[in-house]
Amino acid sequence: MATVDGTTAASSGGKTAAVASESGGGRYAHPPAGSCSGANVALRALLFAVSVSALVVLATAKQTVMVPVVLRPPLVFAPVAAKFSHSPALVYLLAALCATSLYSLITAVSSLKLLSGSSSSAKTLFVLILLDVFYAGVMASATGTAGAVAWLGLKGNSHTRWNKICNTYGKFCRHIGSSTVLGLIASIILVLLVFLNAYALYRRTR
Repeated sequence: MATVDGTTAASSGGKTAAVASESGGGRYAHPPAGSCSGANVALRALLFAVSVSALVVLATAKQTVMVPVVLRPPLVFAPVAAKFSHSPALVYLLAALCATSLYSLITAVSSLKLLSGSSSSAKTLFVLILLDVFYAGVMASATGTAGAVAWLGLKGNSHTRWNKICNTYGKFCRHIGSSTVLGLIASIILVLLVFLNAYALYRRTR
């Protein structure tokens, strides 16, 4: 009976060890590939949607109104257009949104491989962290410059005698404000992706 029990225990222990080895168990086991990849893909898809929406809203930011123009001696009304291309800060925001949209699309498609079962290496996660940090910085700076222009158009600056224009170009200012807010949301999503990939990298190297 002792021999049978010993043989059974050894056989059971061997099967358990084999199952643990096949399933990735053990002290140095990596976490499942899909543990963080699902949230990664979702955030990158959301980043693409937000950045494209901001891009479309900004690209359509233009309005023409009739404003009074003083001519000697009469006062006449002439059409004056306001476009995003008139401001370098808004052009910078447009370029940042284009780059972020393309980046989010490429990384979202590549992240789908994680859901199909292939695991990401520590090197891949580290590169993604660096890229996410870079694009987060680009979007934050572009949003900041565009926000300054939007605030100036909304409130003006009495010290420098820069008049506000949003009381005249209401549609234009709404487009600029909406695009700036969406750009800020894109920056926040990129920061969340940095934390998510950093956590995934930590779990692989712990």
